[in-house]
Amino acid sequence: MTEGTVRILVDADACPVKEEIYKVAFRHAVPVTVVSNSPIRVPAHALIDRVVVSDGFDAADDWIAERAAPGGVCITADILLADRCLKAGAAVIAPNGKPFTHSSIGSAIATRAIMADLRAGGDSIGTQIGGPPPFSKTDRSRFLSTLDEAVVRAKRGR
Repeated sequence: MTEGTVRILVDADACPVKEEIYKVAFRHAVPVTVVSNSPIRVPAHALIDRVVVSDGFDAADDWIAERAAPGGVCITADILLADRCLKAGAAVIAPNGKPFTHSSIGSAIATRAIMADLRAGGDSIGTQIGGPPPFSKTDRSRFLSTLDEAVVRAKRGR
């Protein structure tokens, strides 16, 4: 993706908001690239492109990060990919609608590391540490609104 080109890049393997992404893309006439390790069904539409990468470790992340650029919007729940895309100048949104920003990514990476350590070892009284809360209708609604705003900002060039 060249700098200034508005495009949505989707880390699609476990993305629960693909239909919402297509809805925003069609409304704003913005192309979408859906990136996954295995074939995913996408609408047959000129704005939607599907890229299937190898099943190698981080292959989809690497493909997206290499193409992230200013004017682009990346959709991912992967905090390390979000960091790479932010550094490339793209806007980044989690599927729950929360944007990753330069000011929030550091604490998100730190929290990720702490949670990984806790999940790996449990705690001293034998309880297990779970993952993120279940995906909700509120998350879906917030995502739709946040993505719409990000695309409008990208089209305006800021």
